[in-house]
Amino acid sequence: MGDGKKKSNDAFLEKLSLYQRYLAERDEVLRHKWLESERAGRDIGSERALMDWVLNHRAKWRKSRQAAGE
Repeated sequence: MGDGKKKSNDAFLEKLSLYQRYLAERDEVLRHKWLESERAGRDIGSERALMDWVLNHRAKWRKSRQAAGE
């Protein structure tokens, strides 16, 4: 009985961890959108910001978070 509860708790914590990572990544994309929009002098749009961030910044960002133990 205790083992089933532990698995349930582990699954919940993993989902929470994934959600926290999603929120952190989303915040970085929004920050990138703001910076690039300021640079362009207009709103570049969410899709463009997301694609640019994924293609040009995501790997380095994830590597730096991994190195920091997040």
